[in-house]
Amino acid sequence: MAELSVEQARASVLRSRADSYFALERYEAAVTDLTEAIELDPDDPRSWRLRGESHRLLGDFDAALADFDESLRLEPGNAYALGSRGQVHAALGALETALDDFEHALALEAGVDWIIHERAQVLAALGRLEDALAAHTELITLYGTADAYAHRADLLQNMELYPEAVDDYSRALMIDPGHARSYAQRGESLRMLDRHEEALADLDRALELEPDNERTLGSRGAVLSDLGRVEEGLADLDRAIELDKTYVWAYQVRGELLQELDRHEEAIADFSRALELEYGDRGQLTE
Repeated sequence: MAELSVEQARASVLRSRADSYFALERYEAAVTDLTEAIELDPDDPRSWRLRGESHRLLGDFDAALADFDESLRLEPGNAYALGSRGQVHAALGALETALDDFEHALALEAGVDWIIHERAQVLAALGRLEDALAAHTELITLYGTADAYAHRADLLQNMELYPEAVDDYSRALMIDPGHARSYAQRGESLRMLDRHEEALADLDRALELEPDNERTLGSRGAVLSDLGRVEEGLADLDRAIELDKTYVWAYQVRGELLQELDRHEEAIADFSRALELEYGDRGQLTE
């Protein structure tokens, strides 16, 4: 094996340090090290790939795309680089291109769980719901994890197939009784089925596991209001909005509750905030 040059040796240490920065989610520091590593050893595809992943997680998608393109030029058959580039294309709204990357990646290395999942998400976004369900079912067949069942349940819930979603969330909870998201989302499906007491039990359990989850608080606020416990519901919605001041659905639901209580000025403020967040509407605000 040929001895590394001084430049290559330094680049190797920089890449290793960048790995640790990346593991600690210190992506900017990783980019700094990887940029120097690339300057010293531009033909190492791993530096380009890891810098691309760091750029992706920082939301710098154009830089990420350029890095993945170069990584794949140097190493065309790397399934992980293709999968990561597919994530960038999906984030940029180029769904068909993303799908091509995911399918190419899986042709090179079948059964990679996160790539199958990302492919399923893109298929759903393209309206190919049956294909997306099939991808989720493949993940269940291959891995059978709580997450695999929960992800398929999410799609079923979005398709308004609430009984089927409840069944999958229940399977997830049989595998992992501490799976907070499955309690929360099963509670939401049960709410849509008007099974409010069961929904409340699930949402209570989810909040025991994750007390500051604003989405779960929003769902429980809606359930409590449906059960006639309006003040408790308002308290949950207040807390949800305190945790996430961009939570459009919570503003809408709270506005409806305030309207029912004849607190119309407050209701108008909530509806106006929802319109501003969702549509950029800054008109008809409370005077």
